Amino acid sequence: MGKSISGGVRPGVIVDIEHRLLQQIIVGQHKAPLPMFAELDKSLEDDANKLEIERQAIRNRLSKQLEQQQPFESVSGQLIDTVNSTLDDQLASPQLLLQQSGINETQVLILEVLQHKNADLRRLRTLISDLPWLCRDLTNIVNSPSFRHHGVQRSEVKVSDLKLVLNFIGMENLQSLIPYFCLRNWLPSGQPNLLWTTRKLWRYSILTAIAAKALAQLEQKNNALAYSCGLLHQLGSSVVLKHAAKVFEQVWGSWLKEANHNQEKAVYDAVLATEFPASNVLKQTLVHAHRLNWQLLSLLKFEQSPLTQVQRELDTCLSYSELSEYAALVAQASCYAKMMMLEDMRMITPKEKQLMFDYYELTEQQLIRLQGQNFRKLEIG
Repeated sequence: MGKSISGGVRPGVIVDIEHRLLQQIIVGQHKAPLPMFAELDKSLEDDANKLEIERQAIRNRLSKQLEQQQPFESVSGQLIDTVNSTLDDQLASPQLLLQQSGINETQVLILEVLQHKNADLRRLRTLISDLPWLCRDLTNIVNSPSFRHHGVQRSEVKVSDLKLVLNFIGMENLQSLIPYFCLRNWLPSGQPNLLWTTRKLWRYSILTAIAAKALAQLEQKNNALAYSCGLLHQLGSSVVLKHAAKVFEQVWGSWLKEANHNQEKAVYDAVLATEFPASNVLKQTLVHAHRLNWQLLSLLKFEQSPLTQVQRELDTCLSYSELSEYAALVAQASCYAKMMMLEDMRMITPKEKQLMFDYYELTEQQLIRLQGQNFRKLEIG
C-alpha cells in the first residue's frame, strides 16, 4: 500500500493526518512549552491562564442558573457571528492582510540576500538598519551569555555597533537567525487567546525549517534557501491567526465595554465568557493559508523569487511528484515535522507514519539524517 501512494495525488488518509495536526495547533487543548530563547513573555502565559479561569468560572455559574443560559448563548452566538462575518470579508483581501501583517519589502529582500553563498554584508547591514526590532534582536544575541564568541566573552564589553554585531555573528549564523527572527515578528504576539496556538505553530515552523536545512545539507543543495522556505511555509497561517485574533479582540473588547457602560451584567458575563472561535479560524486557515504564503510575497513584488515560487508550488501542485527539488525538500521536511509533533501528542500510529514517509518518498538515508538531527535548538556558533 505504501508504494502505491508514493508521490501521486494526495490520498484522503494523508490529507486527514495533515489536517489533524493543524486542528491540534489551532483548536486542540495540548499546551506547548516555551520555545527557544524563551520568546514569549511569561506574563502573557499568566494572563492567558487567568482569562481561561475567569471564563470557566462564569460558564460554571451560568450552567447552574438555567434562566441565564439562554441569554448567554444568544449574546455569545451573536458575538461569534459578528467576528466570523468580519473575518470572512477581510480574509478575502490579501492586500488588507499584507498591510496589517507586519511584513514588508525590506524583510523579504533580506531573506533574498541571505540565499547567496557570498552575500554582500554591507548591503545586508543597510537593509537591517531599517528594521529596529531586527537590530535589537541580533544585538541581544551577541551580548547574551549563550552566544559563545570568545572575543566578546573575554572583553565583557557590550557590542552595539551593527557592523560589529553582524561580523561577530557571521554569515552562516545570520542565515539561520534572521529568518528565525522574521518569523517571530510575523507570529501573533501579546494575545492571550492565541498563546498556546502560537507556541505550537512556532514549534511546527522551526521543526520544518531545521528539517529542510538538514535535508538540503544531505543532498548538497542551498541549505539557506531550504531553511527560509521551511519557515515561510507557515507565513500564511501566522497571518490568518494574527488577523483573526485582532478581529476577535476588537469586537470582544467593544462589546465588553458597551455592556459595562450600560451596566448589563448578564450581557457582560456572556461576552467575557465567549471564547475565541478557533473552529472557524481553523476552516479559514485551511482555505487561505497556503495561498497567502505566495500571494503576500507576490504583492511585495517578489513573484520571481525562489522563495515565492516554492510556496506557490506547494499550494498549487496536486501531487508530491510534481514538485521541484526545493519544494519537495520543504514538503518532506513538513511531513517529518508533522510526524514529530503528532507523535509527541500521541496522535499518530506507526502505520500512519509509514504512509506519510512513503507518500513523500523519504529515503532511509534521509530518515537516518533527520533522526540524528538536533531539533531542540538552532545550531549557531
